Amino acid sequence: MGDAAREIRRIAAELFDGKKIDVLIGFEKGSDGYRSRPVFVSSAAEAERLAWDATCSHNLAVYLPSLFRRGPQKKGAESAPPRVGVVAKACDMRSLIALAKEKQAPRESLFVIGVPCRGMIDARKLEAEVARAAGGVEVTALVDGEEAVSVETADGRALSFAREPLVHDACLECRFPVPRGADVMVEGHARPAGNNGDALLKEFAKLSETERWQKFQAEISRCIRCYACRQACPTCYCTECFAETNSPAWIGVTTELSDTMIFHIVRIFHQAGRCSECDACVRACPMGIDLRPFTKKIAADVREMFGFTPGFDLETPPPLLTFREDDQQGFITEPHRG
Repeated sequence: MGDAAREIRRIAAELFDGKKIDVLIGFEKGSDGYRSRPVFVSSAAEAERLAWDATCSHNLAVYLPSLFRRGPQKKGAESAPPRVGVVAKACDMRSLIALAKEKQAPRESLFVIGVPCRGMIDARKLEAEVARAAGGVEVTALVDGEEAVSVETADGRALSFAREPLVHDACLECRFPVPRGADVMVEGHARPAGNNGDALLKEFAKLSETERWQKFQAEISRCIRCYACRQACPTCYCTECFAETNSPAWIGVTTELSDTMIFHIVRIFHQAGRCSECDACVRACPMGIDLRPFTKKIAADVREMFGFTPGFDLETPPPLLTFREDDQQGFITEPHRG
């Protein structure tokens, strides 16, 4: 167990002992032996389950809206919202702030344990490297070093790989590796700030409109409409998604390409000014669909048109919740120039 995990356990135990939180969302060691998975703990004793390592890539903010969603209330009855602790990387923190602004997770009911991020290891990249080096064997243990990642396999082999090529693309490009505004910070160092995927955006910008559309069609043609991308996204929290509304029925529920493309187009547009570019949607996709060119493009458009990037500031309202007389209107009046 690393220093960060010990510190998270200590802070969590103190919060429970001091009756400051009712539940804490963090990570525990998974059943495969080397990856961590989300966990809800509700006592100081359970805090011993908490872990922190280079596989804690889930965006835990995704669980917050359901925790604060209120059911039917009896007349005159008042119930206090739960007090929730959450272990947060910077992308989790940015999503958390977006949810707070949208009244989905009251910031005053949250206690955030911030953790600097060195970049999370992409399980798909790691397993591909293991397959090349040792065949299709399972990874059973992982040790994260400064420059290298060491693993043990089910057949007893010990392998080592350079760390940087195994890091998630989202982490390589992340401009915000350190969460700001947390209630307490775990000591540790973060990776250098990235370039926000500028190379990916430039490559996409070189394409003609026809080529962009063809690229989008090619990616989305593999979609099986499992909605894993939607379920993994912290800001896809609607209790009834437009894709499943039947009165009126906005789109079909088939895997016909036109239905599938409309679902993804609308979902991506719903993320304008809200997406923290954590790539939870990409990691969740069982078909390996790369949504990054499209989600990053709309995030870049919001930065260019409105000067807004989802960050750590609770006071600045998202651009699509505000109106100024000098707001650009070209995307409405002259969409062909977009």
